Amino acid sequence: MKSFAIVASPPVQLHQLLFGIQLNPLAVLSLVLELASIYLYLHGRKRLSVRGRDWSGAKTASFITGVVLIWVATGSGLASYDDSVFEMHVIQHLLLMNFAPIFIALGAPLTMATQASPRRIQVKIVALLHSKPIRILTFPAFTWIANFATMYLYFLTPIYQLSLNHPLFHDYTHLQFLVAGLLFWTTVIGVDPSPWRPGIVTRLGFILSGIPFSAFLGIAIMGMRNSISPAHTVADTHAGGALLWGLGEFTNVIGLLVLAFQWSKLDARQAKRIDRELDKQLIEEAKRPENSNGQDA
Repeated sequence: MKSFAIVASPPVQLHQLLFGIQLNPLAVLSLVLELASIYLYLHGRKRLSVRGRDWSGAKTASFITGVVLIWVATGSGLASYDDSVFEMHVIQHLLLMNFAPIFIALGAPLTMATQASPRRIQVKIVALLHSKPIRILTFPAFTWIANFATMYLYFLTPIYQLSLNHPLFHDYTHLQFLVAGLLFWTTVIGVDPSPWRPGIVTRLGFILSGIPFSAFLGIAIMGMRNSISPAHTVADTHAGGALLWGLGEFTNVIGLLVLAFQWSKLDARQAKRIDRELDKQLIEEAKRPENSNGQDA
C-alpha cells in the first residue's frame, strides 16, 4: 500500500480487482487469523455433532461468509485501490463495518465457542462477557454512538487524509471499522449471549434512528465542492458518497428484514407457549366436573 497516491483516482483494472491478492506481512497475518477462525468454528461444530447436538448450517454459512468478506475487504484486489480510488475505499469500509459484521453476528460465534468448549473454558467465556470492560463496550447506547461517530470522524475530518499518508494507521482504521460494526450489529441482530439484550422495539429504533445519519453522511460527501483528498478526483468523491449512501441504506434494509424475521420467530414461540398454557388450562377445567361429581356422589 502506497503512502500517498500520485495519480488521482486511477482507473480500476478488472483483472486486478477480481484476482489480485495482498501479500504484505499484515495481510498474510490477517489471512492466517481468518482461516484459523473458520477452522475453530468448524471444529466446534464437529465437537457438538459428536455430542449429538445439532448446529444450524445457516449459522455456519453466515459466519464463514462474514470472514470471507473481511478478506475481500483487506486481502483481495479491492485493497489494491483502497488508498487511490475513493469508491473502492467506500466499498471496503462498508464490507468491514456493515456486511461482514451482519453475517458474523448471525453466525453466533460466541454461542458456538461456549457450547463447544470444555467446562473450564465456558466459565471463563461467561466471566469475560460479564466483566466491566465488556459491559461498557457492549452497552447499547455506546455501540450506536461508536458506530456513527467512527464514520463521521473518519470521513469528515483530517483523519481520512492521515490514513492515506500513514499505512499502519490506515490498517488500524480497518480494525476500528470492523470492531465498531461488530458491536453495533451484534446489539441489533446478534443471537449471541450479551450482558445487555435490548427488546425488539429498541433494536428496531436503533436501525431506524441511524438511517438519517447514514444518508446525511453520503449526501454530505456527494455535495463536496472539492475532492475529499488530493488523491481523488471530485467525480470519484461524489461517486463514493453515492455508494456510501446507497449501500449504507441497503444494509439497513437487510437489518430490518433480519429483525422482522427474528420478531416473527419470537411471536411464533410466544404463541406456542400460550397455546400450551391454554391446553393445560382446558385439561384442568375438563377434570373439574368429574371431581365435583365424584364428591357429590
